[in-house]
Amino acid sequence: MKEMICIVCPNGCHLKIDASKEEIKVTGNLCPRGEAFARAEMTCPMRTISSTVKTTSSVQPVVSVKVSQEIPKSKIFDVMDQIQSVVLDHDLDVGQPIIQNVCDLGVDVILTTSFRNG
Repeated sequence: MKEMICIVCPNGCHLKIDASKEEIKVTGNLCPRGEAFARAEMTCPMRTISSTVKTTSSVQPVVSVKVSQEIPKSKIFDVMDQIQSVVLDHDLDVGQPIIQNVCDLGVDVILTTSFRNG
């Protein structure tokens, strides 16, 4: 039996998950989203990343970025390694990708703030 708190909505349901080889049984959820959250956490937990990347500008030495979609929790460190290797040296607008298809996940790392070099 595993316990977790659902983070999908403000209810914060205290979920109990009984996972056998054949099935996953979830109790404690007030809505269907809680059950879906628990099942996903047990089979393939997903996360989002927000971070910063370095730039060549002394005025704006870092800019904020995020992944365009959730990624598998197991890939967080691989994605962060890719993000940390970037140094922006040219103008980009909000929403533009700085890394396309990061770690072959089908997800981009995009700017959440514009960058002007100069």
